[in-house]
Amino acid sequence: MPIESQDNLLAEIRACSRCKDLPLGPRPIVQFSNTSKLLIVGQAPGRITHHKGIPFDDPSGDRLRAWLGVTRDVFYDAEKIAIVPMGFCFPGTGKGGDLPPRAECAPAWRNRILETLSSIELTLIIGRYAIDWHLPDYSGQTVTKAVQNWQGVWPNQLILPHPSPRNNRWLKQNPWFDEEIIPTLQARVGGMF
Repeated sequence: MPIESQDNLLAEIRACSRCKDLPLGPRPIVQFSNTSKLLIVGQAPGRITHHKGIPFDDPSGDRLRAWLGVTRDVFYDAEKIAIVPMGFCFPGTGKGGDLPPRAECAPAWRNRILETLSSIELTLIIGRYAIDWHLPDYSGQTVTKAVQNWQGVWPNQLILPHPSPRNNRWLKQNPWFDEEIIPTLQARVGGMF
């Protein structure tokens, strides 16, 4: 798809108001370019991201950038990294944290965006909703089991737990993640940029 078409798509997404009933209103937050080499697929923006308008500009993003071994400049360069969550707007808060991504978002935009990303070399799939959409064969597995089976989709994809501080306990209980997966991920990303 030509750059003009991708620019039009991005403008159309940013103007989206399908979910007018969201607690903080619609504010689609995505980042992509036809030259992006790395695609990050998360759940949906959190409250901090909604207010700042910048994806992963919070403690989760700090951890994710550390996992990748990249600077903020690289991370926020759409020419290098695409950030396309399952839901583009903050869905609100429930008992256990943020609500799931809104169901309207992925069918409306996902395939249209993915068709424009012709330079992607690695897709990071973060969390249950991203796993279910991108890797339906893994949808019956827990996130832990899916992450443990990372070599089944490597080297083109990698399943990650959410980098949120809420997962500090999970990371302590699963030291193999930091020992095995992170060095492999950093080596791969280091070779891309």
